[in-house]
Amino acid sequence: MIKRTMGRSLLTLLVVTGLAGTINDTSISKKERKSGVVIMKDTRDDAVNSTKGLSDAQANFKAAPEKWSVKECMYHIAAAEKLLWTMFEGTMKAPANPEKRSEIKVTDEQVVTMIEERTTKAQAPEPIQPKNTGYNSLTEAVEDFKNSRGNHIKYLKNSTEDLRNHIVQMPFGYIDCYQFLLFMAAHCNRHTQQMNEVKADPVFPAK
Repeated sequence: MIKRTMGRSLLTLLVVTGLAGTINDTSISKKERKSGVVIMKDTRDDAVNSTKGLSDAQANFKAAPEKWSVKECMYHIAAAEKLLWTMFEGTMKAPANPEKRSEIKVTDEQVVTMIEERTTKAQAPEPIQPKNTGYNSLTEAVEDFKNSRGNHIKYLKNSTEDLRNHIVQMPFGYIDCYQFLLFMAAHCNRHTQQMNEVKADPVFPAK
């Protein structure tokens, strides 16, 4: 039930505000930091690699008129990365609320698994639908995403902010801000899977 609810709420989350945060010398553990950096790097690399070597016909191929192409998926990934980070930065400007920790009912692993799960579909918010992102080419979107994610990885490597005690209520329940960063990585993977589904279509152009 949690999976279904989280999947249904995935893209609703992209427009949720009201996050929180402050600086604290006691941040996440070394293991948590390493795990977060690994998933952010791996999902970045997988997304970028899924776009490599594609012809225009391949990048623009749609399995159906209402489906997204690889290029459109990448537009969405890049735009969502920036929107989510803006939300995250807003989180860090408000006080921590550790009294809400008891309200968190999902583990880090559940956050990742449930956001990556693609059986439940949802409509992307208007600002990050491919047609509204402002990108003009696949290359432009990929480079913007790589730049954004590189900065976010650098933040996670070096931050001393108290991510675990900044709690936010999402449509499916509460998560902390470390989990929110995991959500960002998982969201990227969710749409990398989508790109790979497009490329696996039986009538995907050979070149």
